[in-house]
Amino acid sequence: MINSNDKKQKYICQDFKKLNKLIIMSGQIAKIGLIASMFSVVGSLYIYFVGDNENLGIFVGLWAPTLILASNEIESWMEN
Repeated sequence: MINSNDKKQKYICQDFKKLNKLIIMSGQIAKIGLIASMFSVVGSLYIYFVGDNENLGIFVGLWAPTLILASNEIESWMEN
């Protein structure tokens, strides 16, 4: 027979597991966004100076702030 305290402990344990998973992932998405934005900048410089299309280099370079902002926003959604 399962009493109400056992059920509460089970739910608390599950909540702590979810919280621990979020803590481990915390900051990982922002790091991925930062790395992606650095690749965007390096790629845009390469396309601009070595490639044939300067406008494409500028366009790819504009992805960097978008990637950083998007990754930070996704991380804040995960915390809530």
